[in-house]
This record gives sequence, structure tokens and C-alpha cells, in this order.
Amino acid sequence: MNFRTILVHLDRSDRSPARAALAAQWAKAHESHLVGLVPTGLYDGVIPADAIATGMTDYIADAATHLRLRAEAISREFREDIHESGPLSYEVRLVDGTTVDAVVRHGRTSDLVVLGQDDESDATDTTVRGLVPQVLMETGRALLIVPCAGNFSGPARNVVVTWNGSRESTVAIHAALPALRRASQVTLISHRHPGEADDEQRLLVPEMLQFLLRHGVRAGAQREVTEIDIADALLSRVADLGADLLVMGGYGHSRFRERVLGGVTRQILAQMTVPVLMAH
Repeated sequence: MNFRTILVHLDRSDRSPARAALAAQWAKAHESHLVGLVPTGLYDGVIPADAIATGMTDYIADAATHLRLRAEAISREFREDIHESGPLSYEVRLVDGTTVDAVVRHGRTSDLVVLGQDDESDATDTTVRGLVPQVLMETGRALLIVPCAGNFSGPARNVVVTWNGSRESTVAIHAALPALRRASQVTLISHRHPGEADDEQRLLVPEMLQFLLRHGVRAGAQREVTEIDIADALLSRVADLGADLLVMGGYGHSRFRERVLGGVTRQILAQMTVPVLMAH
């Protein structure tokens, strides 16, 4: 298993070039084909107020032209950056569908989808709010989510993997195997609150470590009891260990699991400080 095709969502947001650069570095490291996906925004219904001059007789046609030219500019910048960074198998796809539909449909033909964290401080009109949860739930592929602040380069070397014995955690670990094999340090972390049972039969930590080892991943394990929110405890451990990637499952299904896992997912997506590889 490897990331044979990596797709990165491109737009006019301030962090798009950084997101594209990280995707390109992962593609080179994994010898992947990189797809730069550029939704034009034609069906998103978001057009800058000052983009079209007043008095135009055919606003729809002029808006479509504006959005197409803007998408072509994004594509051109992406190509130029790729050429400067060295040889890489890649392509650019311009699509007119809504951003969510475009990323979901094209993401299903990829192994890994690279998206940006929601950035409330970026008022760029092409930024799509809530893109990550929708793509995560509908694409059936792992996501690499890049924070809206910070500098990140190259494939991950120090990885923290959350493990709670759930389906979502299992899917995330399987999806992350290509990245885990390249890491120098992998730490499997399980958290629980005081009073909660230490369910060894559910976690099967030694068995999971052996599973990873058979896939060429030598990992350590930490099991912690914390009185603070699981997301806060997890982010604290990421910082303490100096990790440059967090791997975790996203959301749950039953009402109880959605309240617990979903809450952790939402907090991580809001407060993440390193790239997160997430799967559902």
C-alpha cells in the first residue's frame, strides 16, 4: 500500500501555496502522482462584490469569465511552484462544480486528500467553510489537514497516533501506514478519564504494536489518565513529543460515540498545531 495519487485542494486563500508545497513534498517522498484540484467557484455562489463592473449587461457570463480566469491564475501559480521544486508527476484539474462536490468526487479517485484547516481570519472569498468534515464523511479516503498557521515541510518524521480501539482509529492507522513506515518515531497514545475502565481487551495495545511492526513500523505506546479534555491532552502530548504529524480517526456513529469522538474531532480541527492525517 502506498499513496499512489495525492490530491490537493487549491484556492485563493493565503495558505493555499503552503498546502500545495506540503502536498508536493509528500508526493515526492512517496513517489506519488499529484493532482491539483481547482474548483472555479461557479456554482458555489460566491463572487467578490467588486469583481464585476457595475452596468454590465450579462452579469452571469462576466462572473463566469472572472471565476475561470481566477482559477487559471491559481493553476498557473501551482505549475510554476512545481517546476521550481523539481521533477514531479502531476496534473491540474479545473472543475466548475461546487467545491464540496468536486473535492469529494475527485478525492474518491485518490489515495490521500490534502485540505486546509478552516481559517476564520481569512476573508478570501474562495475559502469554503466546513469543507473538511463534509469531505471526511463522504469521500471514503484519508485526509491530510494542514493548519492555517505554522511552517511544515517534508514527510512526517515524528508521529503521534491516537488509539482507542474504535473502527475510526483502525481505519486511520491503516490509511496512515505509508507515512508511518517513513517516520523515525511513532508513538501510539491512548487517553482515558479518571474512573473510566482501563479496557485492555478493547485496546489490545501489544497486538496493535505487533501489527504495526509487521508492516515495518516500530512504535512505542503510552497510556495516560487525564482530567482535562481528551483533545487538549492529546495536543499537549503532541507538543511535548515534538511531533510533526497527528494520526487519528474522525467522528463516530452511535449517539454516545458521536458525542465523545465527534467532540474530540471538532476540537482538534479547531485547535490543531501540526498536520493531521484523519480518516473515518
